[in-house]
Amino acid sequence: MHIVLPQKLDNQLRFWRHKLLPRTLFFRTMLLIFIPLIVVQVVSVVVFFDGSWSRMGRKLSENLVDDISVIIKLREDGFPLKKLQNLAEENFQIEFKVYDAKQGDTAKKKFKANLMVVAYLKEALENKFTDGKWAILLDEQQDNNSDLIIFVEKGSRVYQFVCAKKKIFSSSIFMFVVWMVATSILLFLVSVLFLRIQVRAIADLAQTAENFGKGIDDDGFKPYGSSEVRKAGFAFIKMKERILRQIMERTQMLAGISHDLRTPLTRMKLMLAMMDNSQDKKDFLTDIDEMEKMLNGYLAFVKGEGDETAVDVNIYKMVKDIAKRFAPKKIKCFAKETTLVIRAKEQALRRAVTNIVANACRYGKKVEIRVEQINKKVRIIVDDNGPGIPINKREEVFRAFYRLENSRNKETGGIGLGLAITKDIITAHGGKIILEDGPLGGLRAIIELPL
Repeated sequence: MHIVLPQKLDNQLRFWRHKLLPRTLFFRTMLLIFIPLIVVQVVSVVVFFDGSWSRMGRKLSENLVDDISVIIKLREDGFPLKKLQNLAEENFQIEFKVYDAKQGDTAKKKFKANLMVVAYLKEALENKFTDGKWAILLDEQQDNNSDLIIFVEKGSRVYQFVCAKKKIFSSSIFMFVVWMVATSILLFLVSVLFLRIQVRAIADLAQTAENFGKGIDDDGFKPYGSSEVRKAGFAFIKMKERILRQIMERTQMLAGISHDLRTPLTRMKLMLAMMDNSQDKKDFLTDIDEMEKMLNGYLAFVKGEGDETAVDVNIYKMVKDIAKRFAPKKIKCFAKETTLVIRAKEQALRRAVTNIVANACRYGKKVEIRVEQINKKVRIIVDDNGPGIPINKREEVFRAFYRLENSRNKETGGIGLGLAITKDIITAHGGKIILEDGPLGGLRAIIELPL
C-alpha cells in the first residue's frame, strides 16, 4: 500500500534526509552497517543484563547474605570465635570480626559508604535482617577495586564481614561484553576495508569518465571490484573506443574532403592567374578566398583539437600571454600572480580564450580580463564596453555558422564559428561559458573550468 504524505511534511522529510544523510556512497553504506550493529549490541546487552546478569547478581547476593547469616547464627549460638573465623575463611572466603556497639561505631568510621550500586545485595540484606541494622562500606585506603565491607548489628554485637567483590559480581558478564564489542569492532573494520575497495573502484571509474569528458584519455584504467562495477567499467571502455573511432573516422573523412575541395580551388586560382586583370577576376578571387576561409573554419570546427595531449596549464600565465598579444588595444588584466594549474589541452584552451578576447577587442574599445578561483573552479572573466548581445540571442550565438549580422563579409567578423568552437573546447574540458551583462556596459563572458 502506497502512503501519500502531505506536501509540507514530505518536503520537510526530504530536507532533513538531505541534511542529515552523508553525501558519499562510502559513508552511506557504513551507516547501513553501523546502525544495525549498534542496535544489535544495545539490544543484546539490555536483554542480557535484564536477564542473565540480573538473575546471577541476585543469586550471588542471596548466597553471600545466607553465608553471613549462618556465621552470625553460629556465633550467636556460642560457636567459638576463632574456630568460626577459620571456618568462614576456609569455606566461605569471608573474614569477619565481632565488636561491641561502641567499637563497631569506631570501626565504621575507618571506611566510606559504597559508591557502587549493589541493589541486589541491599535487597538481600533487607530481606534477611529485618530485625537488625546493616551497612555496606568500602576501605578508604583502596579504590573501587577494594573488598566489600559489610557491617551487621545484632543485638549488642556488631559484625564486620570482609569479602571480595567477585562474591556478588560475575567476571563472565564483563568478558561477554568485551568479546561482543571486540568481535563487532573486528567485523566493522573488515567491512570498512572491503567497502573501501568497492567504493574506490566506483570512484576510479567516475574519475576516468570525468577525465575522458575533459579530453584526457586514461589508457591505464582497468576495471576492478565487484562484478557489477567491472561490467560498468568494461561498458565504459567499449563506449570510449566507439566514440574515439567515430571521431577518427570523421576526421579522416573531413581531411579527405578538405584535400578534394582544395584541389579544384587551387586549379581555379592558377587559371585566374593567367587571366588579364579585371574587376571580374578580383571578384572571383575574393569569392575563392572566402570559400577557403569557410572551408578552413568548418574543418577547424568539426575536427577540433582531438590529437593534442593534455598537459598541466598555468591559467594565470596563459591569460597574461594572451593579453600581451592584444596590448595595442590597452587591455587591463587583473589576473593575480598565483599558481592556478589545470590539466588541459593547452593549444585548444588558448584558442578558446583568445576567441573571447578577440571578440571583446573587436566590438569594444575598453576590455578587462580577470582570473579568479572559486572553490574548486577557476573563472576567466572578460568584460568589454561594446554593444553586447541581446539576451534572447545569447544561446543562439553558440550555434555553428550563426551570426548576429546577416552578411558573410569577412571584414565584419568571420563566418560565425568562433563562439561555436570556443564552447566546444570549453565543454570538452568539463567547463562552461556564460554570457551576461557586464559592468562596463557591454558583454561579460565567463569561462568556468574545474581545477
